Amino acid sequence: MTQNRKIIHVDADCFYAAIEMRDDPSLRDIPIAIGGPENTRSVLATANYAARVYGVRSAMPTSVAKRLCPALRVLPGNMTKYRIASEQMHRIFQEFTEIIEPLSLDEAYLDVTDSAYFHGSATRIAQEIRARILAEVGITVSAGVAANKFIAKVASDWDKPDGLTVVTPEKQFEFVSAVPVKFISGIGRVAQERLAGLGVFTCADLQKLEFSVLQKSFGSTAFRLSQFALGIDDRPVSVSRERKSISVEHTFSKDLMDLRECEAVLPILFTDLKKRMTGRNFESQLSKYYLKMKFDDFKQTTIEQPIRHKLSDEVFLSLLRQAYDRYRRPVRLIGVGYRLSPPKPLQLLLPFS
Repeated sequence: MTQNRKIIHVDADCFYAAIEMRDDPSLRDIPIAIGGPENTRSVLATANYAARVYGVRSAMPTSVAKRLCPALRVLPGNMTKYRIASEQMHRIFQEFTEIIEPLSLDEAYLDVTDSAYFHGSATRIAQEIRARILAEVGITVSAGVAANKFIAKVASDWDKPDGLTVVTPEKQFEFVSAVPVKFISGIGRVAQERLAGLGVFTCADLQKLEFSVLQKSFGSTAFRLSQFALGIDDRPVSVSRERKSISVEHTFSKDLMDLRECEAVLPILFTDLKKRMTGRNFESQLSKYYLKMKFDDFKQTTIEQPIRHKLSDEVFLSLLRQAYDRYRRPVRLIGVGYRLSPPKPLQLLLPFS
C-alpha cells in the first residue's frame, strides 16, 4: 500500500546554472541562463533565480528572454561538468537506497521505505542527502518527502530553492487539497484553461467536480486526474526505466517555406539518427516509424507508422508529406525516430535429461 511507502523526490535548484555559479562566483548575483545565442532559434535549458525575477524560464526562446531581461548573460553550458555533478549526486543517493528512479540529470525519486539509516526516518535521510550534496557537489537541492510519488514531487517544488517539505500520511489530504492543478503532471496551459472553464483551479476544486463532467473533457486521463486530486498514487519507484523511443530533431535557423525544402533536409536527419543508433543494439526493439513537425505558429503534429518489413527511409518521406499536409505552413522543426517495444526476455535452452 502507498500509505506504507516512504518516498523522497530530490530536485536540484536551477541545476545547470547552479554548476556555473559554483565554478564562477562572479555569476551568483547576476541574471544568467544556459542556452544558445539570441540570433538563433535556441531555447534556454534553465535560468537562475535572479533571471526568473524578470519572467525568464526554461524552454523560453533566448531572444524572448533577452527582451525580458536585457542584462541576461547567456552561457553555452558544459554537459561534461553537469554529468559529473549528476553522478556525484547519484552516488550519494545509492548510500541510502538501491531503489532509485532517475528522471533527469538533476532529479530522482528514492524509495527509502526499508532503509535502516536514521532508524528509518525519511525526513532525516532527506536532510542528510541535501547536506551531503551541498558539501560534496557544491549546489543546493530541494526535496519532498511523502507516501507516494505524486505528493513527493509536488512537495519538492513547494519551498524552492533549497527547501525541504515533508507531507505525512495524516496531512496528505489537507496538503493536496491546496495544490494548484498546474502541479499535476501533464496539465499544461491548454488543460489549465479547460479546467478553469469548469471552475477548477486547485485539487480541492477538482475533488468536487462530477467525474462525468471531468471525463467528458479529459477522456481516459480523467481517472488519473481524479486520483491525483485525492492524493492517491500507487505507482512504485521504478529502478528500470525502459527507453520508449530513439530520435533526433532539428530546429532550423530559418523556416522551411515549403514541402520541397522539408524533403531536402531529411538526409541530414537520417544521418544523425543512424549515428545515434550505432552500437545501441535497438534493432530488435524497433516497432514504429515516428516523425514530428513544428510549424512557424508553434503548432506541432506527430505521425507514426508500424514497421512491417525491413527499415526504409522512404517511409519517413511519406510521413513527412502527411504531416506537412495537416497545416501547410512554414516549418521550424522536424524530428525523426523510432518507437521501441520492450526488449524480449531471454529464453534459456535447457537440455532434456
